[in-house]
Amino acid sequence: MKPRPIILLSFLAFSISFAQNKNTAKEVSIYTTAKNQKEKFVLSKGNFQNYPQPKETDVCVFVDPDFKYQKFLGIGGAITDASAETFYKLSKNKQEEFLQAYYGKDGLRYNIVRTNMNSCDFSSDSYTYVQDNDKTLKTFKIQHDEKYKIPLIKEAQKLIGKDFKFYFSPWTPPAWMKDNNSMLKGGKLKKEYYQTWANYYIKFIKEYEKRGMPVWGLTVQNEPMAVQTWESCIYTADEEADFLGNYLGPTLWKNGYKNKQVIIWDHNRDLLYQRATTTLSNTTANKYATGIGFHWYEFWTKSQPMFSNVEETHKAFPDKFLIFTEGCVEKFKFEEIYDWRLGEFYGKNMINDFNNGLSAWTDWNILVDETGGPNHAGNFCFAPIVADTRTGELHYTAEYYYIGHISKYVKLNARRIGSVTNRDYLLSTSFINPNGEMVVVVMNTSEKETQYNLWIEGKSVSIISPANSIQTIVI
Repeated sequence: MKPRPIILLSFLAFSISFAQNKNTAKEVSIYTTAKNQKEKFVLSKGNFQNYPQPKETDVCVFVDPDFKYQKFLGIGGAITDASAETFYKLSKNKQEEFLQAYYGKDGLRYNIVRTNMNSCDFSSDSYTYVQDNDKTLKTFKIQHDEKYKIPLIKEAQKLIGKDFKFYFSPWTPPAWMKDNNSMLKGGKLKKEYYQTWANYYIKFIKEYEKRGMPVWGLTVQNEPMAVQTWESCIYTADEEADFLGNYLGPTLWKNGYKNKQVIIWDHNRDLLYQRATTTLSNTTANKYATGIGFHWYEFWTKSQPMFSNVEETHKAFPDKFLIFTEGCVEKFKFEEIYDWRLGEFYGKNMINDFNNGLSAWTDWNILVDETGGPNHAGNFCFAPIVADTRTGELHYTAEYYYIGHISKYVKLNARRIGSVTNRDYLLSTSFINPNGEMVVVVMNTSEKETQYNLWIEGKSVSIISPANSIQTIVI
């Protein structure tokens, strides 16, 4: 009877090998977007050939589908007040173009939407949903959001359908709940209002869900270490653990919201590991937290991106998903909206973060106007699509296309698979979709065209990569 497991394992190995050979036996589709190429997502074809052993002089991207890593939860962007207000200044035709560009089957296929609870810098003014000193929250109303934000969120939801993942983040509690008596310039939530503020989240969820928008999750606090001139609020790691573990978490569960995804940190990679290890060492807070969020703005300290902190955090907490909750290129200038560096910055960050354990990715504003706003604090930024409200035109930046080389082809619940390159100017990440289709993304950061071999288990397809380009190979 002993030989039977060997026979079974042999059959299983043959089945897996056959399935993988089936992928490399067929013609592959190669989609290319390049700096010096007018058309985007240009389709070409290629075929695998036997290639048992590459040489060191061969430029290669190596992919191994036997090694499977984190699950892909999706890609999306934030519908802020600024995005929504700008959207409704567009003509009906441009509004439809915009919606299809992000959420349509031929667009970026976004499935994630983030929004702000209370105002943020990308609001035209500061606002809350209650009257001052209303500790019972009896005056709670989201009337402000019904004019622009909610209608746009519902338009996105309609196109996304069943895969709609909607979450929110607070920038600050109302001024009267804080020790600096201001929604701006940091300050802390007074301990006496911890429970009132936790109840505020419940009110927000109920009002949105009453209007047909199921809430997938929330972050505890946007950028809890940033004292900004706009809406902000400070929590140490221990304070965030206390608020989540003893107030917000129990309040969510008590109100039937145990299924909501609760995301801690929601700030830069530089303190990501320290915050996660400290906050989640609190066993009560750990029980309620399901995800860890981060931004990419550590460059404000003159640092290079801290991708290794993402990897260490993923290894430390494999039971918590990692989600990129916000990122943009700052210091908006309208004359630079077609600068290719915008897309390359996005591509480098997205590829490295996914390779280090990221499961979901959320851009900042899905739309800004010709000023990079509106923004009541003057903190103007770029976005993948810029609307010139003076002319009514939509402008697609390179950010849009670099995002699309992942979001258009990697399907929900795909798994990241092993993928490396042997040249420093080529970046790559790879996934296997639920239907068995492999998706390989390759970014050429150099200013020269290069030929490389996409090598998978003894077979290779030769591909030409234009200078300053990004490609998606679907196998």
